[in-house]
This record gives sequence, structure tokens and C-alpha cells, in this order.
Amino acid sequence: MKTKNTYKNILLLLAVIALTVFPLVYVSGAEFGGADGQAEAVIANINPGYQPWFSSIWSPPSGEIESLLFALQGALGAGVICYYLGYKKGKKKAEKD
Repeated sequence: MKTKNTYKNILLLLAVIALTVFPLVYVSGAEFGGADGQAEAVIANINPGYQPWFSSIWSPPSGEIESLLFALQGALGAGVICYYLGYKKGKKKAEKD
């Protein structure tokens, strides 16, 4: 049984690597931008005189720090979700015993 799970894990790892590398190789000269910039361009195209309702309280000093904060937010969110799922699974297992 252990070899079957190991085989599945290796295949899943290879799939994740392929899904990560393929877009970077296939679209080598593209600029990866966020949806905010695209939305801003569309709004400016539709209504050139548009003024935003509010502005940011604080903006990060560099793009690297902004990326770091975004990754940290994602990691914390994944941690909370995984903790909750693990807690529920443990609680369900404890009820069975």
C-alpha cells in the first residue's frame, strides 16, 4: 500500500511542477500583472474623468515587499484552513474511538 501512495505523491508532485513551469516557459516574454491594473486601464478607457472614491492608507515601499505581504497573507490563510480541517478530522476520529 505504501508504494501505491508514494507513486501517487510523485505523480502529483510532477503535475504541480509541470503546471508551474509550463506557463513560465510557454509565455516567456509576457508581463505578469494583476487584475487591479487591468481594471484600472478599462475604467480609464470607459470614463477618462473617473476619480476613485478613496485611496490606500499605506502602500508598501517596493514591489518586493508587496509580494512578500501577499504571499504571507496566502500562507496564513492556508494555515488557518488546514488547521480547521485537521481539527475537524481529529474531532471526528476521536468520536469514532
